Amino acid sequence: MRCISSFIKKATSISVAFFLCMNIAACGKSELPLDYKVVNDLSAAGLDSRVDGFSKNIAVVAGDVSAKGGFVAEENSAAGLFDVNNCKVMYAKDIHQQMNPASLTKVMTAICALKYGNLDDTVVCSDNINKLESGASTCGLKPGDRMSLEQALYCMLLPSANDAAIAIAEHISGSVEEFSNLMNKEASLIGATNSNFVNPHGLTADNHYTTVYDMYLITNEAIHYSKFLEIIQQSSYSTVITDSSGLEKNIEVKTSNKFHDGTFTCPENITVIGGKTGTTTAAGSCLALVTRDSSNNPYISVILHASERTLLYEEMIELLEEINKQ
Repeated sequence: MRCISSFIKKATSISVAFFLCMNIAACGKSELPLDYKVVNDLSAAGLDSRVDGFSKNIAVVAGDVSAKGGFVAEENSAAGLFDVNNCKVMYAKDIHQQMNPASLTKVMTAICALKYGNLDDTVVCSDNINKLESGASTCGLKPGDRMSLEQALYCMLLPSANDAAIAIAEHISGSVEEFSNLMNKEASLIGATNSNFVNPHGLTADNHYTTVYDMYLITNEAIHYSKFLEIIQQSSYSTVITDSSGLEKNIEVKTSNKFHDGTFTCPENITVIGGKTGTTTAAGSCLALVTRDSSNNPYISVILHASERTLLYEEMIELLEEINKQ
């Protein structure tokens, strides 16, 4: 198998996203020859049925896995650390427990948008972008605003804008409900059968859940898209869209990833490529992260339901330190 990590290994002074863009089809899914096959027995991972398109080249684990370095996650949270190259679970705590993912949902939204849309598509915002709960993160979009799908993805993934997520969903599928059906279909195809999505943004809703293990599978799928990798590496983004009157409108957003804005620093020899944050009262503080070690080997780490944001990042730093202890 040649997976995305084989390209990452070759990258030295060049950024991961730039290198990948030189090796895979622009604005789409990578043309890497991944050997996706049906897996017959996935019960150990909490997957009860065969799923077409599910790769045998993923880490599968039934229960908890202790960290060699002694890391233990917070009592009520779930956490996992996955070696992408070696398909190895380096740490697992409650990784099959269904939890509210908050805005980690948007990684699945991005996969569907990149698979079924074109980056230069024109996305038009409907009145539904105003139908968000009080305090929900937005990038200030208004009904009638027009932008490219690429611009909408930046707005959704970097500052975690929920208005952009709705605009993307309606553009791809016509409605949030139909897009949610698409999300669930695509999740099942990559083996994330312990998840259910009812919206594209992750704001709290009944029957909306995932697991740490499923977020590993979803993130592992997302990093096959060059544009996803490009976006999650950025600390900020500025662009110009068009409002309902045809006038230009400036949009400036910053990442919600506190590793990329300098608030927190990774352990020595570990580099953050990027990831997705999520925070709601129901979900607590969540983070799915893609990193690499000093040999450019990639890792995916996920924490769900940390009690507060500072502790989330402190625990993620301790979890990533396990990479240096192998």
